[in-house]
Amino acid sequence: MNFKTLWKNEYFKTILLLAIILLSVVAFWFGSRAILATEYPFLAVASGSMVPTLQVGDLIVVQGISNFSEVWAAPYGTDRPGDIIVFHKPQDPDELIVHRAIAKEKINGTWYFKTKGDANATPDSWYNSTTRFPEGMLPQQYVVGKVVANVPYLGHIALTLRKPVGIFILVLILLALIALEFVFPQSSKEEEEASETESSGFSDASIYKGYIR
Repeated sequence: MNFKTLWKNEYFKTILLLAIILLSVVAFWFGSRAILATEYPFLAVASGSMVPTLQVGDLIVVQGISNFSEVWAAPYGTDRPGDIIVFHKPQDPDELIVHRAIAKEKINGTWYFKTKGDANATPDSWYNSTTRFPEGMLPQQYVVGKVVANVPYLGHIALTLRKPVGIFILVLILLALIALEFVFPQSSKEEEEASETESSGFSDASIYKGYIR
């Protein structure tokens, strides 16, 4: 089978299209991680602790931090509020939290941050399974990065896909796309061939009739 014949095959074109989309998504993801210098360049806000600054369902863009001394820390409501940072929860490192840095202090060469959700009444108090950190502040090694941009509503997609119903919807969409690619182009092709055959038959008959006249 040569390339021209292969290219006319609808199944091949669909598989190729899906492969290109998949590779594009992977390239974009890893490219974003490299450019933004963080393992988590895009995240969805899942709770209301940062309302009104961030809403549930917002998509946030996270920039890695190379110099923690440059993180600005100040309470919400001041002329220049502190940076919003994303960090691993010390009690459960698999959970990511997005709160504002409202104070910071360097202790024995390590930066510690006092964090607080804009909607929360009191600052956070952090500790892990073995250590309560100075004044409940967060050590720099737990920080993923700071929020540099947010897109309203777009994060709802990611939040929905985390649920079984979201995965089910995604599968349905994929199946629908495959059906559109396989079924409808084939039907269109059959109609086109039938039309060509019909047109060809009419033309031949006209010539034939013209000849016998």
